[in-house]
Amino acid sequence: MLKLNIPKEIFEQMLKQAVTASPVESCGILAGTDGNVSKIYMMTNIDNSSEHFTMEPQEQFKVIKDIRSAGLEMLAIYHSHPNSPARPSEEDIRMALTPDVVYIILSIMSIEVPVIKGFRITGKNVSENAVEII
Repeated sequence: MLKLNIPKEIFEQMLKQAVTASPVESCGILAGTDGNVSKIYMMTNIDNSSEHFTMEPQEQFKVIKDIRSAGLEMLAIYHSHPNSPARPSEEDIRMALTPDVVYIILSIMSIEVPVIKGFRITGKNVSENAVEII
């Protein structure tokens, strides 16, 4: 995937979720086709932590089923960084186990100037993936 396109409305939902959850990391899944996000799934961070997240397994199963039945594909897994920059932590890299998705990090260190970045993570290899709010 060359670029991930996120509609402004979905970005605003992600931002609202991150601000509401802060100081806990928010998380979720973005689905769509051909790099164009069309659906957001806000998930529960069962770790309830400001430094890491784990999605609730039952929610994940329901989301995957919904994505498949809608004829969409999982494009990205996102989470917020309430107190750190939009770059993957060592734990983010270690826990990036889903192949062929973009890992989105939304930093709200400055709520007035949120920063969103996408990454491809394979093993210990991390490369930035373009993200555009459209």
